[in-house]
Amino acid sequence: MKTTDRKHKGERPPTERFEHYYTEKPTSSIEVRQAVFKTKGGIEVAFQTPTGVFSFGHIDRASRALVEAFHFRPGSLLDIGCGYGAIGITLKKIYPAIELYMSDINERAVRYAKVNMKNANVAGTVRHGAHYAPWEGYVFDTIVSNPPMAAGKAVWTELVESAPRFLKPGGSLQIVAFHRKGGERVMKTMKAAFGNMAVRVKTGGIWVYESVLATRNPVEIEGGKEG
Repeated sequence: MKTTDRKHKGERPPTERFEHYYTEKPTSSIEVRQAVFKTKGGIEVAFQTPTGVFSFGHIDRASRALVEAFHFRPGSLLDIGCGYGAIGITLKKIYPAIELYMSDINERAVRYAKVNMKNANVAGTVRHGAHYAPWEGYVFDTIVSNPPMAAGKAVWTELVESAPRFLKPGGSLQIVAFHRKGGERVMKTMKAAFGNMAVRVKTGGIWVYESVLATRNPVEIEGGKEG
């Protein structure tokens, strides 16, 4: 099996260039490379990354930023649009007490998220489906996402505007995006949907945003940081 290196980092193979990862049933041939997520805290998680799924052959910078800036809350965590599981699985390794749930519209992503979860020896639930369809009747303490901005405004808007229905009171939505490539609109939509929004980190054009579902009393959001 091939592993990621300087030559391949950030590149996409021909099969992936012609098929967007935001598709339910990828038809491209499968090539798999290993990528390792190394956190600043010393956690290392190896992932099998297939073509036809976002961030083939490497861990993308936005996912790294979200993991490093993550605002931990005990309880359940949903990684929506999980891809092969880089964010959710790594957070579960850092915070073992988290109850992990992940989902993606891409069947291949779901398959490899399950493979990677097993390889990382973590417990969790992975489901196939668009948006929140797999989670009707569920509420979570935290929802995280590195949304597919290239799939269009309707996709990430649904993710943000429907989030309050799937969060417990005081629950948190944490999203990462390139601020000047759609992130500013995400930020404003979060503010409108929740009535609050905080920037947790800014790094290399990537911002991590957090909104909290109001309880009976005003919710204070822990301040962010620049990096």
